[in-house]
Amino acid sequence: MSLNEEIAPRGDAPKPLMMRGLEIYKSFLDAGAQEALLSDLREVVRAAPLFSPMTPYGKPMSVQMTSAGKYGWFSDTRGYRYAPRHPNGAPWPDIPASVMAVWRAVSKTTRAPDCCLVNFYGEGARMGLHQDRDEADFAYPVVSISLGNEGLFRIGNAARGGKTDAIWLQSGDVVVMGGAARLTYHGVDRIKFAPSPLMPKGGRINLTLRVVD
Repeated sequence: MSLNEEIAPRGDAPKPLMMRGLEIYKSFLDAGAQEALLSDLREVVRAAPLFSPMTPYGKPMSVQMTSAGKYGWFSDTRGYRYAPRHPNGAPWPDIPASVMAVWRAVSKTTRAPDCCLVNFYGEGARMGLHQDRDEADFAYPVVSISLGNEGLFRIGNAARGGKTDAIWLQSGDVVVMGGAARLTYHGVDRIKFAPSPLMPKGGRINLTLRVVD
């Protein structure tokens, strides 16, 4: 599916693979759409440079991140939260229209997201199992877009612990966490770090779109 502002509405989207209530749209974005999205993200990073957040436990996260939208997600020794400005004091840039088009295609809501969190996974980066629960209303989904290297996406349960499943997410895949699966524990075990057609220097970019207020 080519990405543009006239992307098909949710009812015309390709049928997703279902895993533990999550909707996984394999190859949702074609190569041209991925290139266009990456170009828009470069503009986001120019306005709001990537940074390495600290966990509340005083350890640096292995991913680098930035955000676009009304809010950006932030973490330091004071805890996890949304912030209206980048750590350098600048306001977050707008969420690119190309990213918003994906949200409109799969989210099943007319409510626009308040935040697009941009995570960059370099060699050795990972993300432990966690819930996305810093938002005010869990009725809205979280939409995730993968670009670049494959990442092993781990899917758990509504409570910590128990059996998990995993799937390799590839560049152009889109995941929707909504409904009963909205608070499912999830994470990224590892990436297959290597040069890729989209990102010749390697690495994985993951975008997550959230309604915050």
